[in-house]
Amino acid sequence: MAEQIRTRFAPSPTGALHMGGARTALFNYLFAKQQKGVFVLRIEDTDKERSKKEWEEDILEHLSWLGLDWDEGPGKEGKYGPYRQSERTELYKKYLLQLLEQKQAYYCFCKPEDLEAQRQDQMSRGEAPRYLGTCRNLSQEEQETRLKAGESAVIRFMVPAKKVSFQDLVRGTVEFDAGLAGDMVVAKDLNTPLYNFTVVVDDHEMNITHVIRGEDHIPNTPKQILLQEALGLPRLAYGHLPLLLGPDRTKLSKRHGDHSVAQFMQEGYLPEAIINFLALLGWNPGTERETFSLTELAREFSLERVQKGGAIFNVSRLDWLNGWYIRQKSTEEVAELCAPYLVDAGLLGEKEIDIQKLAKIVALYRERLKKLSEIVELVDFFFVEKLSYDKDLLLWKDATREEIRSALKKAEDIVRAIEEKDWNEENITKLLMPEAEKEKNRGYMLWPFRVALCGKKASAGPFEIATVLGKQKTISRVQEAEQLLI
Repeated sequence: MAEQIRTRFAPSPTGALHMGGARTALFNYLFAKQQKGVFVLRIEDTDKERSKKEWEEDILEHLSWLGLDWDEGPGKEGKYGPYRQSERTELYKKYLLQLLEQKQAYYCFCKPEDLEAQRQDQMSRGEAPRYLGTCRNLSQEEQETRLKAGESAVIRFMVPAKKVSFQDLVRGTVEFDAGLAGDMVVAKDLNTPLYNFTVVVDDHEMNITHVIRGEDHIPNTPKQILLQEALGLPRLAYGHLPLLLGPDRTKLSKRHGDHSVAQFMQEGYLPEAIINFLALLGWNPGTERETFSLTELAREFSLERVQKGGAIFNVSRLDWLNGWYIRQKSTEEVAELCAPYLVDAGLLGEKEIDIQKLAKIVALYRERLKKLSEIVELVDFFFVEKLSYDKDLLLWKDATREEIRSALKKAEDIVRAIEEKDWNEENITKLLMPEAEKEKNRGYMLWPFRVALCGKKASAGPFEIATVLGKQKTISRVQEAEQLLI
């Protein structure tokens, strides 16, 4: 029987989960599900100074919100745990000692300032910086003597001078000359291993079969392969994803804005829209189809269709997708999703939420929404007693204030005559529209009528707004507009 596919997402909790990390997690999740394998979440928190519990919680919360449920990891302990590197120190120590005993690693006592001077010298001569092996041939006895004397040292892996090639699942054959890099530091001491070393140990101990990550990790792959060979561990399959790029085609970074998943969640993007958007950043489904559920993606996904070139992070594209997903939901569902934004804006109290009433308001704007947070600016006028706007906004084209005031008074008289039981969009339209048509342009009546009701330059139609506002509030706002024009 073939070995079960096991992928992993291994973030460091040194900051919020960003969209690039979420896409890496997604591709690992999809590949595992498509192959009926296992998706593992591992927290790489060996950087004690920068790793924080709050960032780990952010990662777990937002992966769950996106629907990327891990099969093994924090909170879902399996037989390969623990899944935090900070809890695996003794395991790393065992493998470090193995390298030292096999004389494939050694203690290096070179001072940081000397190494930096060496690096600057090499760069000034146009050479790639590399460690020159100053401590490589120190005897075991000398290493032990200097350690006992309290000299600070790091542990370096003895990199063999050879070419390393691997078959990248996305890019094909990749080859490196390992000797050009020099011996690499794998641990600060026996209790403080570094990234490339811990990754090799954990991937083996957790029985990971496929490593799918960003292309910025390509230079790490030959280092990890050499460590696998030195420790007698099997080589894994590697696939490197194209980078996410900003609109200027440079690597997506903080200067392009906040691209944390938390920020997009707060702005009112739906998890299904983000998943759909991220999947199409670097992966081509091979069809013209644009929308996929997570289940459909898991069925369709393949690494063969992952592109090599960078993928541009186009927020306009995400806005379109998010709007599409919003419109797939019922008006009541959208109202429930919008309610927290109105509460946070102070327009609604938590105990005042009437979903049926709110749904009528949301229905006027559901087609326009690109993200849920926009609802506040679109519908705030429904929740305030008195509007505040520039009276000149009431004016239509070349009409005088007196003409606009007269048109508003006419509209007020018409709607006042409608009985409460007959107050609906059809009746309001049937009575107001013929009168508006009598003007030299119907905008003379309908424009100021609409502005009087909402106080905005753009909004839903006046008849729809009046229907939701109710008769008394409609009349009151028209009267207030008339007073503004005196």
